[in-house]
Amino acid sequence: MKKNSVYKEVTATCSCGATFETKSTDDIRVEVCSECHPFYRGTQTRVSNKAGRVEKFNKKYGFNEK
Repeated sequence: MKKNSVYKEVTATCSCGATFETKSTDDIRVEVCSECHPFYRGTQTRVSNKAGRVEKFNKKYGFNEK
């Protein structure tokens, strides 16, 4: 005996224009997807310049480095 599924085939749409098919009760709209997210695209900036930002902050607010 087959159960009737509540879910139907819908289109998920990203703000970048990418679309993909999935199952849900309603259409899905997202702001960030795997096509445009920097982590998945490999363009995410590294935290290696963190020390430079700390030095800039200390200089801006007059903190002495020890």
